[in-house]
Amino acid sequence: MTAQRIIRMGNPILEQLADEILDPESDEIKALIADMIDSMHEADGVGLAAPQIGVSLRAVVFCTPPEPPETSDQEDEEEEGSPGAPGDPRRDVIRAQPITILINPEIETLDEEMELGIEGCLSVPGLCGPVPRYLRIRYTGIGTDGERIDRTVEGFHARVVQHECDHLDGILYPMRMEDISRLAYVDEIQLINEVDIEDTKVEQPQGLEA
Repeated sequence: MTAQRIIRMGNPILEQLADEILDPESDEIKALIADMIDSMHEADGVGLAAPQIGVSLRAVVFCTPPEPPETSDQEDEEEEGSPGAPGDPRRDVIRAQPITILINPEIETLDEEMELGIEGCLSVPGLCGPVPRYLRIRYTGIGTDGERIDRTVEGFHARVVQHECDHLDGILYPMRMEDISRLAYVDEIQLINEVDIEDTKVEQPQGLEA
């Protein structure tokens, strides 16, 4: 299949409520998913939603984040909270993970706890900002072979899924930011190497690039 152009903020397709996919196992949907995966890899991303290549359908793909190792030190936990950043070696680990294909996804929040994390987006290139996300979620959906997907996840995995599924509802991450003045250029953040967000230090942007 072929990598497609990723459309950017300002394109009205990114503002639409995407349509449900009626036949997840059709050849057309399998071709769409293949194009999405190629486009994600071509752009060096860790996730992509169908609207980002101009197709307003409810499908997302992402590199399934590995489970974080157990840590007993708070500083280690904070560092582990920022995988996927441009320049972060853990980004390559994430991109090497199996790809999850999720059609007609649904998200259930499991508690009200949220956390701030830096996000970027392939449709908002060059920028990043702190976004609050639910820490623990359950997500369900369908794969291209008709299999049912049902997972309970937390942390970065939960963040990736929430970010991607927002695209299906016409939401870009800047719309989730509590303070839009904190929107910044990724390369500037990398220069200072460390960002303070509400008294929490996060080493380099998570840069979902999704």
